[in-house]
This record gives sequence, C-alpha cells and structure tokens, in this order.
Amino acid sequence: MKRKAVYAGSFDPFTFGHLNITLRASELFDEVIIVVSDNISKKTLFSMGHKVDMITQVINNTEKKNIKVIKHNEGLTVNLAKKLNANAMIRGIRSVKDMEYEMDIAAMNKIQAPDVETIFLMADEKYRFISSSLIKEVVKFEGDVKELVPADILYEMKKIYEK
Repeated sequence: MKRKAVYAGSFDPFTFGHLNITLRASELFDEVIIVVSDNISKKTLFSMGHKVDMITQVINNTEKKNIKVIKHNEGLTVNLAKKLNANAMIRGIRSVKDMEYEMDIAAMNKIQAPDVETIFLMADEKYRFISSSLIKEVVKFEGDVKELVPADILYEMKKIYEK
C-alpha cells in the first residue's frame, strides 16, 4: 500500500519552517501532497493560486519528486484526504499551544475519517518561533527574514508591501 500524506495549511507565506516539515514528511511517505487553502479567520497576503505557484517553485527547486502542491477550498481537509486516498495528515508543531489546538483538530478528524492518522512533526528548533503573521509584520516594516523565507517568496512579499 502506498503511504500518502496531506500537509494542509494557508501557507501565507510558505516559510523554511513549512519546507522543513514538508521535506521530513517526504522521507516518511511515498507521496506528500501540500494542500493550500484559505483560512477564513485570517487576512491573506497572496491568492491561493499565487501561493500554489510559489510553493510549487520552491518544491521544484528541491528536486523531490514525491511532493505535489494543490489548492483546496471546498469543505473539510480530512474529507479531501479521504478522497485522495491519503492515510495520514501531517501537522507541524512549534509549541505546547500548537499541540493543544492540533490535538482537538486531530480528534475531530478521527471521527470524520477513522482510517486517516494525524502525524505531528515537531518544528526544527531553528524554526519554532516562526509564524506567518510574524514574518508578514517584519517584512512590512523592512526587517530581515531572508534566513526564514525562500528568496522568491520574500521577493513577492516585498513587492506587495512596496505598493
């Protein structure tokens, strides 16, 4: 049986922390599908299509062949995971606060799809403090995040904030 995982998020922007989780998951699974969606409770910087394009470019630069990027904005991600025949959902954990939130989501997902496991991957220590909202704020005020965000994505962020 092919081991397939879904790694879902708004990824606004996609950071080196997200990339680190993705690459580590790609070593554990035959296929990893990055699912880009909009978080209705957040104001996004990029459109879903633009995020998919940028993340695809970042993944293509890694030369990993078992990762693909798709968009999804129709219903529960766990239902998409079932539809894609994924047997796992990847969730990155930075802190205890993240863990509590993600455990609740994992429990609800287990009710919806008992055959889909949630796999928690701890963020690499050097990326644990990163959040997309913090990255956006620092870039908006011309701070340095080049060690935290892929160069092409950082370029696109700066273009938006220069307007």
